[in-house]
Amino acid sequence: MVKGRNRMLWRQTSFAESPKRGTLYVVPTPIGNLEDMTFRAVRTLREVDVIAAEDTRQTKKLLAHFDIHTPLVSYHEHNKYASGRQLVEWLKEGKTVALVSDAGMPGISDPGYELIAAALAERCSVVPLPGPNAALTALVASGLPTDRFLFVGFLGRTKKEKREQLQSLQAATETLIFYEAPHRLKETLALMYEMFGERRIAIGRELTKRFEEFIRGDLSEAVAWVETADIRGEFCLIVEGGTGEKEEGQAGEAWWQPLSLVEHVDYYIREHRLSLKEAVKQAADDRNMSKRDVYQTYHQQREKKEFL
Repeated sequence: MVKGRNRMLWRQTSFAESPKRGTLYVVPTPIGNLEDMTFRAVRTLREVDVIAAEDTRQTKKLLAHFDIHTPLVSYHEHNKYASGRQLVEWLKEGKTVALVSDAGMPGISDPGYELIAAALAERCSVVPLPGPNAALTALVASGLPTDRFLFVGFLGRTKKEKREQLQSLQAATETLIFYEAPHRLKETLALMYEMFGERRIAIGRELTKRFEEFIRGDLSEAVAWVETADIRGEFCLIVEGGTGEKEEGQAGEAWWQPLSLVEHVDYYIREHRLSLKEAVKQAADDRNMSKRDVYQTYHQQREKKEFL
């Protein structure tokens, strides 16, 4: 037995008992095409006492389409503590609750995980239903290895956070799965190329919807494509894993350290098609230097090189 409250081994037999406490059903919903809703999901949403939804406006449309009239409550990132406590109390009273996200499988890149953990802490049964998921949908259509994969989800919001997270994944040999919003896609692809180098990538857009699209190729081609493409919808990025090899003594070293400052700036001009001003700014950010110092050093080293 593991010491501590509710830490002992606990066996849940989902369909062979009549629990005194309620059951939390984890119900996936379509990520775009309503025909992907299962019979079991519709029946569950009709039979539970209440539905906890990440976006009640979106879920109301789904319920109306399938003629479901179960009471709906809000459960999302900004009210998860207060709403979660109420939902767990209902479960403890013996009520049944269905958890749904905006789209896809609840608990993946949304606060559903915390409600599931809270329900289990109170020995309430959690019953998952299989169904739509953007990550696996994109993975199986990517053409990249599916035997081992690593789901990353959304990267951090700042460029520094993204770069650090991608650097930590450089040696991962698994196929990598990311989610990304349209307004962040350009920066993310550029950073992936910067940190990973040339790798294969498959970009899935608007999966299962009318304008579903896949872009497959190399990272350098994706970086060039995003410069002129009409970027709309939600994206799933499937990136080839690395070789797992690192040069001895190079673990943790920034990718640009072997480069001179001139080579560093010229890399951004050549590979990312940045202007000199933009390339100087990026190199300054990388090296934690002022743009003025980078600009002056760049021109001094350039002039010295041309003179020699």
